[in-house]
Amino acid sequence: MFDLNFTPESESQLLARAEAVAGWTLGELADALNTEVPDNLLRHKGWSGQLLERYLGASAGSKPHPDFEALGIELKTIPVNLEGKPLETTFVSVCPLTDIRGLRWEESPVCHKLRAILWIPVLGERQIPLAQRILGMPLLWRPSESEWRALKQDWEEIMERVALGEVESITARHGEVLQLRPKAANSRVLTEGIGPGGAIIQTLPRGFYLKIPFTHALLQRHFHHK
Repeated sequence: MFDLNFTPESESQLLARAEAVAGWTLGELADALNTEVPDNLLRHKGWSGQLLERYLGASAGSKPHPDFEALGIELKTIPVNLEGKPLETTFVSVCPLTDIRGLRWEESPVCHKLRAILWIPVLGERQIPLAQRILGMPLLWRPSESEWRALKQDWEEIMERVALGEVESITARHGEVLQLRPKAANSRVLTEGIGPGGAIIQTLPRGFYLKIPFTHALLQRHFHHK
């Protein structure tokens, strides 16, 4: 039906490939790729994203580079409700908690991954069985100047607090568009971080996430302009 060894050589090729399955269910795409659909995502978090990575020919795997390395484009599936509102925040990158002296926004994994994102909405209401969830039209997005400024400002303010040993007091409410949250399968997974006074402490790994109002606004702008 389609080339299973596809590698996109241009943005337009990648976008056309993503548009070709808009309206398909995850079950239909999984069948086409000879992949089994899990019963739910509890033990298979990220499954729909991995399915689309395979179909779209993403190359980066788990490396801290954009998924389509040669194109500099990150892939993000985003579960939405019937009104097109995202159902959850969007993970961007793990946050470094030690050895961060001199780290600048321009060199950060967050910056690299946010330069260009191929968003693929998935109708993800929890009552819809996973195999029946529908893929939406893709959106290739690059931050506007004002979005870029807001992202950079949040990142710098959060990283300053991390550097000052305040990681334990940062909550999901900090940041206008970007937030820092624990990212661990369970609370027994700990990593080193900077504590008060510069002492090394054991703390939960943290990740940067885009807040729902930010992703909702960018989806709305795009689809309402079409």
